[in-house]
Amino acid sequence: MSHFAVAGLQLVLSAQDNLHLVRGELEHLKQRFPWVDMAVLSELSLFGPHIGNAQPMPGRVEESLCQIARELQIWLIPGSILESDGEHIYNTTPVINPHGAVIARYRKMFPFLPYEKGITPGSEFVVFDVPAVGRFGVSICYVMWFPETTRTLAWMGAEVIIHPTMTNTIDRDLELSIARTNAATNQCYFVDINCAGRLGNGRSIVVGPDGGVIHQAGIGHEIIPVELDLELVRRSRRRGLLGLGQVLKSFRDSDVKFPPYRDGHANSDALRGLGPLVVPGPAALDRGDSTGDWTKRSK
Repeated sequence: MSHFAVAGLQLVLSAQDNLHLVRGELEHLKQRFPWVDMAVLSELSLFGPHIGNAQPMPGRVEESLCQIARELQIWLIPGSILESDGEHIYNTTPVINPHGAVIARYRKMFPFLPYEKGITPGSEFVVFDVPAVGRFGVSICYVMWFPETTRTLAWMGAEVIIHPTMTNTIDRDLELSIARTNAATNQCYFVDINCAGRLGNGRSIVVGPDGGVIHQAGIGHEIIPVELDLELVRRSRRRGLLGLGQVLKSFRDSDVKFPPYRDGHANSDALRGLGPLVVPGPAALDRGDSTGDWTKRSK
């Protein structure tokens, strides 16, 4: 079986307890589209981005989500939740199967610095198997700006990338291009689900393994049920995207050792010269003097 139905829920959310709203939306989804196998929500959909709302995992909130998945007999990717673990706060996506069991948790590797403050980066990639269907990978929002992450998920066998996001900024157009690029260069489905309202500007997108747009949402509330055919991924990877580039095979067969990974990310005069990772000051006062090693300057 290669067909699998995923529904993205682009909801109008606020930075409060949205659990009751989410439950209602999921129940309505299954009533209207009973054939849907998996539901995907946006990043930080349950409580928004405030660190004070961080939850332990496992904990009460995650157990409520497990109960919903079990009752509705659905795979549930509830966006992400700020997770409290000792002194650390992570931006974490739980993966819940139709039996109500958490089978994986993905911690966001690249928080949106310098704006997403107080979040500890995760360090582990996550893929999971849907029995008799295929392998899925998990990514969150800003992580897709780092193409190495999606390539790693593809290298681990992911055929579908589930990508909750929370974007309300003017770079959404760029994100749509990046989503298509990630799908095309890795010959996979890319399911990018944003929220709407004050927390997000919508325009969720589902992209096929040829880089084509299956659906792009508007800016308001929208339910996006799509049927994926994972055999298209396998065929594209075997025969080439549109019968052309066989990207993953070329990557597999290459002997190139990329210098940033061989020598270390920070071992670059060009990157060291960019200055510290901080919120920019007033544009009119930017003298463009970020050359050199900022770590050696007086403060």
